[in-house]
Amino acid sequence: ILLYINGFYYIFYFLATLAMIFYKRQVFSYPDNFLAPDLTLLFIMAILEALRLYLGSKGNLTEEEAPLGLSLVITVGSVILSVYFLVWQTYVLKADVIINAVLLFIYGLESVLQVLAIAAF
Repeated sequence: ILLYINGFYYIFYFLATLAMIFYKRQVFSYPDNFLAPDLTLLFIMAILEALRLYLGSKGNLTEEEAPLGLSLVITVGSVILSVYFLVWQTYVLKADVIINAVLLFIYGLESVLQVLAIAAF
């Protein structure tokens, strides 16, 4: 269920982060040379998230350790990208902090449950 909920939350996260990047570009003096890397990292994160959720769901449904383990490894990359958007992007709004904190919390719960599932298989 948590992977399913995270799929919907990530769609919200992606659209909200994309909207906030364009908002910051219009309202603040957002350097042009930082816009492309931020957008690139957001799209890389979206690809990783789709792959992570697919592998996690597949591993959970088939009760196989390999897809769950790969999903867990990809989670590390997603966490690093989420921390980037939480701490290191050019401007960090309070909304950025909130949506990234929720995403990191979900990642933490999923990781614990994936480790427990791998141990049970």
